[in-house]
Amino acid sequence: MTSLERGEARRAGFNGWSFLLLLPYVALLWVPFYAKSQPSLWGFPFFYWYQFLWVPLTALLIGWVYWKTR
Repeated sequence: MTSLERGEARRAGFNGWSFLLLLPYVALLWVPFYAKSQPSLWGFPFFYWYQFLWVPLTALLIGWVYWKTR
């Protein structure tokens, strides 16, 4: 196996940066934590804006992990 093949195999595997991808999963998995109406933001209950907040955060995390592992 050449060094290039080893580098490609290493990149394709699970590494430490990939653990960041578990953050949105864990943050949204525990529903009793955010199943409440206060604090509200622009009239939206916490239950909704907390979930919507994770949409761009997850995109940023995926981009960060991709950038660090490519």
